[in-house]
Amino acid sequence: MPTSLASIKKALDSQIGQKIKLTAQAGRKKTTERKGILMETYPSVFVVALDQKENAVERVSYNYTDVLTNSVTVEFSEEDNLVFT
Repeated sequence: MPTSLASIKKALDSQIGQKIKLTAQAGRKKTTERKGILMETYPSVFVVALDQKENAVERVSYNYTDVLTNSVTVEFSEEDNLVFT
């Protein structure tokens, strides 16, 4: 598990353009799962372009803090072996 925002950003920077699966907390007992492609990383957020077949919106963004506090779980394809939980 990453221990700092900088390490999360660095890991995501190396995965730009890769398929990503996000599981986010949506409430007390609810989670939302989204799949797409990691498009861009910025100093405090990262942007994911979602599959249009499964989602009504084109893009979503998340803070690195969400990943650090486990509000969002990030998984890349199996061959990359990179999972933030």
